[in-house]
Amino acid sequence: MPAPRTPPDTPSPVVPTVDYHKDGVQHGHLRLPYSRDESAWGSVMIPISVVRNGEGPTALLTGANHGDEYEGPIALFGLAMTLRAEDISGRVIIVPAMNYPAFRAAARTSPIDKGNLNRAFPGRPDGTVTEKIADYFQRALLPMADLALDIHAGGKTLDFLPLAAAHVLPDKALGARCAAAMEAFNAPYSMTMLEIDAAGMYDTAAENMGKVFVSTELGGGGTATAHSVAIAKKGVRNVLIHIGILKGPPVVEPSVRLDMPSADCFTFAEHDGLLEPAVDLGAAVRRGDLLARIWPSDRTGAPAFDYRAAMDGLLAARHFPGRVGSGDCLAVVAVRVD
Repeated sequence: MPAPRTPPDTPSPVVPTVDYHKDGVQHGHLRLPYSRDESAWGSVMIPISVVRNGEGPTALLTGANHGDEYEGPIALFGLAMTLRAEDISGRVIIVPAMNYPAFRAAARTSPIDKGNLNRAFPGRPDGTVTEKIADYFQRALLPMADLALDIHAGGKTLDFLPLAAAHVLPDKALGARCAAAMEAFNAPYSMTMLEIDAAGMYDTAAENMGKVFVSTELGGGGTATAHSVAIAKKGVRNVLIHIGILKGPPVVEPSVRLDMPSADCFTFAEHDGLLEPAVDLGAAVRRGDLLARIWPSDRTGAPAFDYRAAMDGLLAARHFPGRVGSGDCLAVVAVRVD
């Protein structure tokens, strides 16, 4: 049976140790009670910083929505250390690791409840730990924000061209504002993204509330590089300038515009085995070109299964580990927009 609906006025169990309306720089936690064997009256302590200087726009900056993606936490822990109140107008709320249990475990999902935070919105104040985190963002943090920037990468199982992303939205005016913020981030690639499953996403929650929302995919493989971290740091600063919180000129470099026009962008594995990539990220492909082979790994003398592009474009993302399973996303082809 489905869980009973939570009354809309049910308070969140999350207790912030910062004051969102106080000027200055504050470092604290979102304290979420979590009783367990190791700590009967324990809590999950999610780091948060608030930097405020008078009235003005609010930017909500987040990383580690998935716990094995590191550009966001690196850039945002650094920003929390260096951002001064006198340098801004308005407010910056920084949560470097949204799904803190997953971040601590270096995993995509929470080790507590296996919750994927980016599929848990709007959440529940009386639900699992992951649902309680989503509920707090949905009802407490997002309503304060004018802009939300959520920094992602491919994690342990995907690798991406370094890109900022926005979605095509029914509200064309909001979509244009999101696209402008995406362009301001100024990643090497800027993509109009097509989601295969938008239900329960933080992105969708923010956009449905009319918030300007920007996401990224800044590499992958479960690690960060000097290059990908530099993109994240520059992009955060550019977005804060774009919204009017920071002053100064943005750092602008060439950015290639990409589009995902249809589900033909995606190629999914239908076999288990050993992955042989046929093209690397950024390579141009034509419809019918070989993207990858999957070799059966339980016997010799068996032919590989070929996977080919369903459309012209360039390889924007690919499966990362050397072994692949049926149902895994093998490749994403995007179209360059000149």
